[in-house]
Parts: sequence; C-alpha cells; structure tokens
Amino acid sequence: MFATYVHHFDPIIFSLSESIALRWYGMAYLAGFLGGYLLLKRLAERKLWVLPPEKTADFIAAAALLGVFIGGRLGYIFFYQIPRDGWGSVTSDPLVILRVWEGGMASHGGILGLVVFTYFYAKKHKVSWTGLGDGLCVVAPIGLLCGRLANFINGELYGRVANGVAWAVKFPTALNDDKAPEWLRLNEAISAAAESDAGYAEIVETIPPEVPDAEIVTYLYHQLIAASRDSEPVREAISPFLEARHPSQLYEGLLEGGLLFTILWVVRVKFPNAPNGLLTGLFFGLYATFRIFAEQFREPDAAWIIEGMLTKGQFLSLFMYLFAAAFLIFAWKRKGGTVAG
Repeated sequence: MFATYVHHFDPIIFSLSESIALRWYGMAYLAGFLGGYLLLKRLAERKLWVLPPEKTADFIAAAALLGVFIGGRLGYIFFYQIPRDGWGSVTSDPLVILRVWEGGMASHGGILGLVVFTYFYAKKHKVSWTGLGDGLCVVAPIGLLCGRLANFINGELYGRVANGVAWAVKFPTALNDDKAPEWLRLNEAISAAAESDAGYAEIVETIPPEVPDAEIVTYLYHQLIAASRDSEPVREAISPFLEARHPSQLYEGLLEGGLLFTILWVVRVKFPNAPNGLLTGLFFGLYATFRIFAEQFREPDAAWIIEGMLTKGQFLSLFMYLFAAAFLIFAWKRKGGTVAG
C-alpha cells in the first residue's frame, strides 16, 4: 500500500520552441524574489530594516543577480561539478557556467554570494552591514522554499530509499543516476515501458539514425521520462524498477523555508530593538541545523566526505556555524543597538 505514487511532474510549464521554454525552476526563483521584495518592503515601512521602502526593489534586483545567481552558480561549479567531473568540464566548455538548467545552483554558494554582496552594498550606501543582512536573512527562506518546491517538481535531489513510509515517492529520474540501484534496472524499465505503451514502443523501434550507438540508452531514457509524464501505463510499468524514496525536497522546503522564515519573522517583529546581527546569526545557525538534519533523508548528490556519515551538504553546513557564532557574538556585544544602528 506504500509508495504507489510515481513522480510525473513536468519541469516545463509551456514551450514556445525546442529551445525556448518557461520552466518551474525559473518561476520558483521569480516567486522567491517577488516574495522577498514584498516582505522586505513591509519591514522597511515598519522601520524594521535599515533601508527605506523605495530602495527595496533595486536592492532585491541587485541581490538576485550579484548574490544569488552568480554565487549560487559558482557554488555549484566549485563545490560539486569540478570535484565530480574535474576542471576539464569547465575549461573545455566555459559556457557551462551559464547553463543553470544543466546542473543548477548550490544554496551554500548563493548564501555566500549574498554575504559578499551585502558587504559591498552596505559600504557603498553607508548603512549597517549586519542590519542590512538581518532583513535579507528574514526573507531569504522564502526563496529557499520556492527552490526546494522546484527541485521536487523537477524530480531532482530526491531522498534516500524509504521502505514502509506512507508518503514516499518513486522518482523515474533515479534510473539515470549511476549511484542509485535504479540505474542497473534502466534497460528492464525501458523494455517494460515499451510493452505497456504503443507510443513508447514506436520510439524504441524507430531510433533516429543521427543518435550515436553509444547514446541510444540515454536517448531512450529521456524519451521514457517524457512518456512517464503523459502515460499512466508507462508509470505502472516502470514502478517495480523504482525505489520508494523520501521526498526530501519537501522536507528541506518545510524546514529551511517555512519553519526558518516563521522563526526569523517572529523574532524580527516581536523584538524590534534586537541588536543588528542577531537575525543573521540565527539564520546561519538554524539553516545549518535544518540542512544537516534533512540531509539524513536526502540521497547524496556528491561523494561522501566521510563514507556513510558526512555528506558534502552537511560538511559545508558545518562552516555556517562559524558564521553564526561570529554574528551572534557581534550582536551580544551590541545588545543595546537598534535596527538603524
């Protein structure tokens, strides 16, 4: 009775052509920035942030480009892609840095990018760096929530095997993950899907001649994923070859997004005279805690730092405790400070 749901969300909302499409991943970022803007403006109107309301839009736009996008993408390249594929994967094709749809973003990189961006922004506009960061940290979890929902829709960053969990999900994208047991069953899944659906059977029987022999299985995999989104018989056919997994994207969204936002917003509103740096310190400490906990349910998307004990995500999160301690100590020393101080 468990894990009967086979994931079949389409990451594309609609396509204008083969190369132009509106994706949920992009919409998630847009929703995160819009939500952050509206909430930051609300804080500014209530004198709970160091910038006036009229500067909120420009700040969010600059933070999105210079902090989140550049930091998040470079974080993915340096923290995940280069350790996995080597420097040659970048030097042979530098434009891969811009193709976020071929790998995505790293939340740790995005957070680090925002730290650097806010530092220089604060110096240029002569406002408190910690006060500026406090407001941003309050609303940042909204973007994290939207991003994790997009991860779930894309069927990426899925969880570890979860037998007997009523809400577990089967992700067909695991068939293309050489670290997952599903990968060894890809050929069987392709055969079963062909037997269940005439449309997919025709694809298997009429592979375009321009597809190299070495890429036939990859081609059929991508066609299988597309077929599984539209065909219930295909989903039923491949279901036995898929493992029931934790929907860890949703766990992370609820913790790093929903719960973290709620805590920080309540602190900001209930304690308007809290010293600058307090909310930033809480953000780093709580985010690290939630991420380390949630990683217990997430299939590692990079090599283990300590096999079976410490993932790359948990390792990077440990450094965030240092940031948390630094900002909390700063706030404690300025406990008589204010938002504008």
